[in-house]
Amino acid sequence: MARFKLTVEYDGTRFVGWQRQDNGRSVQGALEAAVLAASQETVSIRGAGRTDSGVHARGQVAHVDLVRPWSAFKLANALNAHLRLAGDAVSVLEAEAVPDSFDARFSAIRRHYLYRILCRRGQPALEANRVWWVAKPLDAAAMQAAADRLVGRHDFTTFRSAHCQATSPVRTLDLLSVTVAGEEIHIRASAQSFLHNQIRSLAGTLKLVGEGRWTPDDVERALKAADRKACGPVAPPEGLYFMQVDYRDADAPQETAEDDAE
Repeated sequence: MARFKLTVEYDGTRFVGWQRQDNGRSVQGALEAAVLAASQETVSIRGAGRTDSGVHARGQVAHVDLVRPWSAFKLANALNAHLRLAGDAVSVLEAEAVPDSFDARFSAIRRHYLYRILCRRGQPALEANRVWWVAKPLDAAAMQAAADRLVGRHDFTTFRSAHCQATSPVRTLDLLSVTVAGEEIHIRASAQSFLHNQIRSLAGTLKLVGEGRWTPDDVERALKAADRKACGPVAPPEGLYFMQVDYRDADAPQETAEDDAE
């Protein structure tokens, strides 16, 4: 049996999320169906993070164990062929043979997300379901000043879904940046792991600052309250992208971190 690491891109609009569920089609389920069609093996694919319905990925990572011998190149091609036939908006960007010790979820040392806000009067046509449309300008500098208050190790209870299954609300946020990209505001977040809805909760709160309704001090007070009721509105899923996962070298000792993200 051989283990393969898969780097996956997908449009989450029509999926119930990454995780296999009974109420609709999932990204995990689409990949497992492609493996079954390609190799006649029933497998369980583990992803680096669980994204919600409507959330996209440009660099989700998963691993799968297969009995049938494959070259990594042929495996990626076979999976993509069956994903296309199924009409699924999922693409395997790369397949790589990895040691059995590699785990897409628990071997990850950092995860990177992007949240896109389109700020203009006209609603998106080409980017529908891929950005959060806000019909007025936002103050990116004020948003960054508020974001700076959130970087570091904190109790993020305020920015955690009531349904989050993580055992602790404490996380270390390595990066939370706000930049302007044409008509868009880009919020980038990096950490070893995230809480359920944490990034969307942060994005919705930072939008309040960009509108001038909250100040950075208000955001810091909300964080210190450790109370979900103190959070701003949760941003919609369509603006969120799972961008990349970092791993240590195979020979380096691994820390484990459970990601309950979006």
